[in-house]
Amino acid sequence: MDVGLQLIFASYGWEDVSDAEVYEQETYLAVLAEELGFDCVWPTEHHFYDYSFCPDNLEFLAYIAGRTKTIDLGTAAVILPWNDPLRVAEKVVMLDHLSKGRARFGMGRGLSRREFEAFSGIQMEESRERFDEASLMIVEALETGFIEGEGPLYPQPRREIRPRPYASFKDRTYAVANSADSIEACAAAGARLIMFAESDWNKRLKSIDLYRERFLEHQGTPAHAPMTADFTYCHQDPAVAKEVGEEGLANYLASLLEHYELTGEHLDDMKGYRGYGKQAALLREHGFDKFIEGFLAANAYGTPEQLLTRFRDRYEIIGPFELATCFRFGGIDFDAAEASMRLFAEEVLPEVKSWS
Repeated sequence: MDVGLQLIFASYGWEDVSDAEVYEQETYLAVLAEELGFDCVWPTEHHFYDYSFCPDNLEFLAYIAGRTKTIDLGTAAVILPWNDPLRVAEKVVMLDHLSKGRARFGMGRGLSRREFEAFSGIQMEESRERFDEASLMIVEALETGFIEGEGPLYPQPRREIRPRPYASFKDRTYAVANSADSIEACAAAGARLIMFAESDWNKRLKSIDLYRERFLEHQGTPAHAPMTADFTYCHQDPAVAKEVGEEGLANYLASLLEHYELTGEHLDDMKGYRGYGKQAALLREHGFDKFIEGFLAANAYGTPEQLLTRFRDRYEIIGPFELATCFRFGGIDFDAAEASMRLFAEEVLPEVKSWS
């Protein structure tokens, strides 16, 4: 089973950490991941706030490509409404050349009103149409070496991508998808499904099955295994693992709710986001304490054996999956985060990677 490292570039939860230290720490973990046997590095794209600030994950991965030799380099994700499809295609192909075929392309459409507001001329209500139009243009360009578009949002004369594509991206394309519309777009693009560990996996199975059904209809072949993205703390002492892990997860969840304004009402009637509006209404009704229960249950933290049990349970529910784990989050002390990552790599990673 494929296991990667997720990097979020956050300062929320730490009292005294500079932006320079955030980048120093995340870069260190990215390089360490190759040494420890992880398959891929997955930096996010976010802007402006201490929740997460990596404005160009392709640029970051180009640097990591020069610091490493074998580990794959994936975007989790490039937010398409904030990026011109032509430039995305060019940069992904260039990264693939620089890394000798180690690039993976993950894409998403964005959820934060605070981030959308800063991009002149980009309306959050257009994100669904922008993602659907841009994703197909980019996927086609990565395969053929030519990009073109006739849509209303990205009219693009046919142009050749140079350097030309290094290799096919058919098995190296991913998309974040939670709603039915996003799952449809993911399947239409032939992408692997990315799901963050946010709620009970039994409840998520319906969406995964929909992805499998729509992928087969669009592509004529069985769907890829989905990738699940966790926030993980690993420690030999179960009491320490529970205390530190749950504090970090609670801090991260608080930052997520603040960043996406998920207790507000602005998503209730927003085009393309009404599903999130329903979730926000439930959150307002039941409160943080109820939401954190599901969040803790979905993510994997604990002793090495407890982590393996959680992953086995997930496997039994959703079938084979890829995994992206994040160790530096929610104010967890950096030395503790590194020790957690090393213990995970020593006692959890070999077992999980042996699963088919």
